[in-house]
Amino acid sequence: MNPGESALDLAAKRLENALHVLEQRLAQRLKAASDDAGGLFDHDRSMLAAELDAARARERELEEAGAQASEALGRAIQEIRTALNGQTQEA
Repeated sequence: MNPGESALDLAAKRLENALHVLEQRLAQRLKAASDDAGGLFDHDRSMLAAELDAARARERELEEAGAQASEALGRAIQEIRTALNGQTQEA
């Protein structure tokens, strides 16, 4: 812990790092999905529809993962605030 850095500052940095990692993973997954889509035009119409459905399912999974991460971060922030409020009241 650096001098002058509070527990809230450290928690905020951890949350920022977690978000950064999540964004990187999402970008990688989207790139992989995009790369997978590159050869789609070689398939017939039914294969294109199946690939589109699979891509939409992956997109929904990524959106759900992002929503869950957001909720978890929100809960963590609230827990930190509660803990800091408890420390303030004790002091």
